[in-house]
Amino acid sequence: MKKEFVQFRCSIYEKKLLRVKAHKSGLSISEYCRRAAFNDRIIERLSEEQITTYKMLAKYQNNFKLIGNMFRKRDPKLADEVTQLATEIRQHLLNFRK
Repeated sequence: MKKEFVQFRCSIYEKKLLRVKAHKSGLSISEYCRRAAFNDRIIERLSEEQITTYKMLAKYQNNFKLIGNMFRKRDPKLADEVTQLATEIRQHLLNFRK
């Protein structure tokens, strides 16, 4: 339980910037400042467009993996290229989460 009160001075522009960054991460200004001071993780929330893009990439990655499995015996070179593309999409998805 937090009982102590800490204040610090900043300009109007700094306060607005803190408010915007805290809002983007879904935190209050005090919680945002506390996490920044202790070098905790501050994760920005994803917008609806970013969530839609993530879902679309996940679906493409799965489809390319299935296509690669389907052509594995008939055309191994094509299957390898498609599987490599699925792996690249997977790497982008993992970077997207960070």
